[in-house]
Amino acid sequence: MTWKIAEAKQHLSDVIRRASHEPQVICNRDQPVAAVIGAGELAQFMAWKTTQAKPPLAHALARLQRLCEENGYSLDLPARTDRENPVLKRKPRAPRRHQRHQ
Repeated sequence: MTWKIAEAKQHLSDVIRRASHEPQVICNRDQPVAAVIGAGELAQFMAWKTTQAKPPLAHALARLQRLCEENGYSLDLPARTDRENPVLKRKPRAPRRHQRHQ
């Protein structure tokens, strides 16, 4: 069922009771802004969400490193050289024209 925000506030207990049977969508100016779902649906969603989580990049890189070591693969990289960084170059400041006299 769809509710306007004001209606949902006035009938909160009804919204919660109905959410155990089906999601209750709350709209603001005919646009969905929230949904109230039952605890069972929340548990199912949280279980699904944990199966969808991807491992952090650091874990993937560590696994790749182990695979490379196991297979005797090495990547020879040239020595790093520093290059000019335009952000660190600062232009001299122009003198201020209008300074307050104290």
